[in-house]
Amino acid sequence: MRVELAALVVDDYDRAIDFFVDALGFELAEDEQSLTNDGRPKRWVVVRPPGAQTGLLLARADGDRQAAAVGDQFAGRVGLFLRVDDFDAAFNRMVAAGVEFVTKPRTEPYGRVAVFLDVVGNRWDLLGPA
Repeated sequence: MRVELAALVVDDYDRAIDFFVDALGFELAEDEQSLTNDGRPKRWVVVRPPGAQTGLLLARADGDRQAAAVGDQFAGRVGLFLRVDDFDAAFNRMVAAGVEFVTKPRTEPYGRVAVFLDVVGNRWDLLGPA
């Protein structure tokens, strides 16, 4: 048993793809036309870190309730955690790509960490070895 996907509600598929692929270095695993449960067109968009099994389903907000969740899926908390082998290289590449960090890198017992915002404003931890 494993978690295969986690959904992340976004406001625009292409802007989200650009962020995850270009700024974070994820792979675009799937981008297919699909239909909502009631037959309206949508896309099935999956991104994942290179070599990872678990990915993110980028789900465009559909309706007012979902639109209200964009950027606040975790109620202002860090809700996603990106583990990297080389913290400094990842941090510097992400800063150069325009990723907004809301904390400076620091060292904790579990490793190096800095909080960044994704394309819609959700908080993530960038985590590296101590």
